Amino acid sequence: MAEASATFPGRSLDDASVLVSGGASGLGAAVAARVAAAGGRPLVLDRNTAEAPWPIHQVDLADTPSTERLLAELLDDEPDLRGVVTCAGIDLPSPFTQLPASQWERIVRVNLFGTAAVARVSLPHLERSGGRLVTVASTLGHRVAGDASAYCAGKWGVVGFTRALCEEFKGRVGITMLTPGGMATSFFEGRAEQYRPGPDAHLCDPAAVADTVLFALTQPPGCDIKELVVAGPDEVSWP
Repeated sequence: MAEASATFPGRSLDDASVLVSGGASGLGAAVAARVAAAGGRPLVLDRNTAEAPWPIHQVDLADTPSTERLLAELLDDEPDLRGVVTCAGIDLPSPFTQLPASQWERIVRVNLFGTAAVARVSLPHLERSGGRLVTVASTLGHRVAGDASAYCAGKWGVVGFTRALCEEFKGRVGITMLTPGGMATSFFEGRAEQYRPGPDAHLCDPAAVADTVLFALTQPPGCDIKELVVAGPDEVSWP
């Protein structure tokens, strides 16, 4: 994994907390590591556990009431919530009529409703602290792919949801939408061969993508990064 500097211009994360959903693996784990390296305190939410030098709070992000209850308890004890990054996301590629409705809806719930639940509870805290929300969309939130109707529905929803929040909270809370392309994570594991990146695919290092999140979180007042697209030079789903 490529190493990069943990020092960024602008606002410091020293002793501030940053909430990361889906932070037990993949991009979320890389973001948590970068936050810690920059002097911040990661607060990780995930359905799964993992070995990490910071607590991982277990919750199913498809369950909005449980997510909101846990977040309300966690954030009441965090006087300086500087950032929130919604990395949690799942997919199960399949033809639409062959994917059971319960699985189709779960993908949308985690990707879109989970993002909304985290934002709903955290935005008042971010407004008080002058912090920033970073939502994680996808290149498939801007275009479509076959056998990915649930994932596209959820990520297109994240794009619209984030842009609407930018308008609603303009001048009150910094909001950035990150659109990543394919990354070298476990996201593609367990899929049928036809749904995996080919052997010549150039996937981004999640640590490098996490650096762009830290760049957004540490910008000084007056510099508002609205949207970021981070993908490999030959990303097939962008533009």
